[in-house]
Amino acid sequence: MYLKNLKKLRLENEYTQEYIAKYLKINRVVYSRYETGVRDIPVDLLIQLSKLYNKSIDYIVENEKKLD
Repeated sequence: MYLKNLKKLRLENEYTQEYIAKYLKINRVVYSRYETGVRDIPVDLLIQLSKLYNKSIDYIVENEKKLD
């Protein structure tokens, strides 16, 4: 699953992949694979990222419903 907002949030906050990987206590290459969709990101890491960015998990995975 490719998570476009994952990279977008990281760049908006001027974080490096290395910083996020350290925050999540994982290898940078593993984080990069989550960001590009090569690997699915575990829910516990999504929860940590939603707290870091103060965004919902739905927003991160692009499932936020748009109101008309």
